[in-house]
Amino acid sequence: MEFKKVDRLPINVKEVIKRRISKRTYEERSLTEEDKKKLLEFNSTLTNPFGVEVKVQYISKEKGADDVQLGTYGTIKGAKDFLAITVKDQPYAMEAVGYQFENLVLYATDMGIGTVWLAGTFKRKDFINAIKIGEDDLFPCICPLGYPAQKQSFLEKITKASLGSKKRKDWDKLFFLDDFTKVLTKADAGIYEDALEMLRLAPSATNSQPWAVVKEGNKFHFFCNYKNTLNDDVKKIKHIDIGIALSHFHQTAMSKGLNGSLQVQDIGFSIPDNMHYVLSYVAEKI
Repeated sequence: MEFKKVDRLPINVKEVIKRRISKRTYEERSLTEEDKKKLLEFNSTLTNPFGVEVKVQYISKEKGADDVQLGTYGTIKGAKDFLAITVKDQPYAMEAVGYQFENLVLYATDMGIGTVWLAGTFKRKDFINAIKIGEDDLFPCICPLGYPAQKQSFLEKITKASLGSKKRKDWDKLFFLDDFTKVLTKADAGIYEDALEMLRLAPSATNSQPWAVVKEGNKFHFFCNYKNTLNDDVKKIKHIDIGIALSHFHQTAMSKGLNGSLQVQDIGFSIPDNMHYVLSYVAEKI
């Protein structure tokens, strides 16, 4: 099984990924109409490799959605605009959300707009007057957006400290060679070193970084790392994180002129119980 090709982002992906950090404190103003239009028009051009329809809906607290209950997001200060993401429950739905919406997040970052992923189970009644949500729609995440404030709020500082937001797992915890018993070095990664490093910098819920990649020849096998005992809602969030990481890897590779296809492959090596195979990137050259 081979997935669809997607377009390369029209930005300096590597530099934007390095600059992107989650923002929770914003200036007390909405996006300008020009920036809102530019962002939403770009969103309308985005797709994902899985052929899944990902719906992104705009919420303005200053234009008819002031009654939206956003109180559960107490660490978010000053935001007037939000994007709500919904999707039908189908195979690769969560990976599609992560991949496609992270591409929009990176584009927003390039525009100077701050964002932060908020993933979880949201109550439909809190948003019923602001967006369209079908009875069978999943509503896995929402994203505040706006112009970052010069100073972080006290709550944002505490939140970042508690999550360890600036820390990322080292290569030897994430990337492997041939199977899960051998560590992939940067030399082993070769021309895909940057793509893997940008994957390593990807954001994830509670900074859990639930991804692992095994390089086998010209194939990079992507796995999601979580215990089987997790409830289904938390598992979905982990698969959103994999989609985000895949966006960083794939878009960085394309930005360097590297081509490959996303496929489902047969895995011939032993897989630990907590590792769940997602897909593989098959490189044209290595």
